Amino acid sequence: MINFVAAFAWIGDPAHWVGPNGIPVRMWEHIWYSGITLLIAAVIAIPIGLAIGHTGRGRGFAVSVSGALRAIPTLGLVVFLSLELTAPDLIPPLIALTLLAIPPVLAGAYAGVDAVDKGTVDAARAMGMTELQVLRKVELPLALPLLIGGLRAAMLQVIATWTVAAFLPVGGLGRYLIDGLPIRAYDEMLAGSILVVALALVTDGVFAIIQRLVVPRGVVVSRVADVRVKTSRRRAVVGVPTQESTTE
Repeated sequence: MINFVAAFAWIGDPAHWVGPNGIPVRMWEHIWYSGITLLIAAVIAIPIGLAIGHTGRGRGFAVSVSGALRAIPTLGLVVFLSLELTAPDLIPPLIALTLLAIPPVLAGAYAGVDAVDKGTVDAARAMGMTELQVLRKVELPLALPLLIGGLRAAMLQVIATWTVAAFLPVGGLGRYLIDGLPIRAYDEMLAGSILVVALALVTDGVFAIIQRLVVPRGVVVSRVADVRVKTSRRRAVVGVPTQESTTE
């Protein structure tokens, strides 16, 4: 029987907060693994997404690739890469989870730019801005809410999936689940799950605050859409300057 009291007692035990298997060390490992995974995915996906959103070219290809990457069974890919690659134990799950994180980041980038009001973009061009200036000074700032939304969705998926990747000899909070299973230490396993949930909730809250902070002054932003769902033109109100929205 699942005993939440025992799980919280396990978390509160001072003995579990020290040493290489202590909660702070495992928590930091999980954050580090998730952070480096998101960073690699962002470096790959954001430039591609911005280019697709600005030019309108390759959108179908990007949607197809994103769908294909989402269809890959992440755990199966981790097992496959761990058997085939002669690399450190951290590399196979890092590759697999980067592929998992790319679709929401890519979708957030190109959907954010694509949702920017076209009249605003045309006005910037009429002022003599180059295409790069339009992207950097107009489209990118207005696309930030959706772009951050993509990073937020990707980070939550990565945090959850790094837990199951702990069947390999790597650290992270998943160790509590994997190590506790053979000895039936259910309080330890439940405590590990609670810590993962707590980390995900805190991370989600931080990204929600960042989404609020990156909204440019004078811009009306509708409810930020979940970028895991294909966006439509009806969400194009994101990034519309206040003045334009009131004159229409």
